[in-house]
Amino acid sequence: MAPRVLFVLTSTDKTLTGKQTGWYLPEAAHPYYVLAPHTEIDFAAPAGPNPPIDEASVKMFTDDESVRFLADETVKTKLATAAVLADVRAADYDAVFYVGGHGPVLDLATDPVNVALASQFFQAGKITSAVCHGPAALVGAVDAQGVSIFKGRTATGFSNSEEVAVDKVKEIPFLLEDRIVELGGSYVKADDWAPKVVVDGNLITGQNPASAGPVGKAILAALQK
Repeated sequence: MAPRVLFVLTSTDKTLTGKQTGWYLPEAAHPYYVLAPHTEIDFAAPAGPNPPIDEASVKMFTDDESVRFLADETVKTKLATAAVLADVRAADYDAVFYVGGHGPVLDLATDPVNVALASQFFQAGKITSAVCHGPAALVGAVDAQGVSIFKGRTATGFSNSEEVAVDKVKEIPFLLEDRIVELGGSYVKADDWAPKVVVDGNLITGQNPASAGPVGKAILAALQK
């Protein structure tokens, strides 16, 4: 039986200053097409069906996979029927993957349902993964001792310098790089916009949009061990 992977997307469509946001197209599309031939993928979001996409990412990313993802009838159905996060059980999946976009910093980071779910995945030794701003969904997650899953581990995510470059510092409640460090994690990064993936046990993180496909490959490799 194929491994089951849960893609979690934000339900937030506005930043702190009211700018449009959501989940980031290539950060869903690129890992999806790495994993889809080998796994069963379900989508979920705090509010369930039709999680909002970051419209800027649609305009910015016109690569084959991103365009294909938007037109893919299977994907459209998965998005339209995305589960409400409160109805999801970690026991039903082998891995969780948090899609980036600024949205996760605004809702998933503090959503108690998500915090509990992410903690369950991690504590069960299941792959707990995220890319770009997706690791923000893990900042509340804890291990079996109630300690942040970042403490004593190496991780990456959207960097402070990348956040400054896109002029979104005021759009979100915290900077991901800073928060990982505050939680006791060892934050590492590549040059801005270059791909970077960190695997530390069952925690898999990617830095930015360019890291999304490589994160998908790291998840697949971990599932196939």
